[in-house]
Amino acid sequence: MGGGAARGHAVRPGWLIAWALRDWCRLHHTTTSYIEPGSPWENPFVESFNGRCRDELLNIEEFGTLLEAQVVIEGWRIEYNTYRPHSSLGGLTPAEHAVRWTINQPALP
Repeated sequence: MGGGAARGHAVRPGWLIAWALRDWCRLHHTTTSYIEPGSPWENPFVESFNGRCRDELLNIEEFGTLLEAQVVIEGWRIEYNTYRPHSSLGGLTPAEHAVRWTINQPALP
């Protein structure tokens, strides 16, 4: 018998994601970059977002239910991505940046 599950070994879901990502990168002739855990200087955009989310949302709100958390977090996400200008995008909101980026892309053959 072939696969690990047939021999009583469980395949971890993270491995499946890693294999899918590896295959996607190969098909698109690209690679991934390794970022050392706990190294915010290697991934400043995510660290900036995480800090802002923590400071403006998670440290302020107290959620009584999962539904309340989903509603409040979705409202914050919409405000963050639709109405708030970002200095990293030249003062545009992410929504404005996405529209401009899409318009400036060459047409696919």
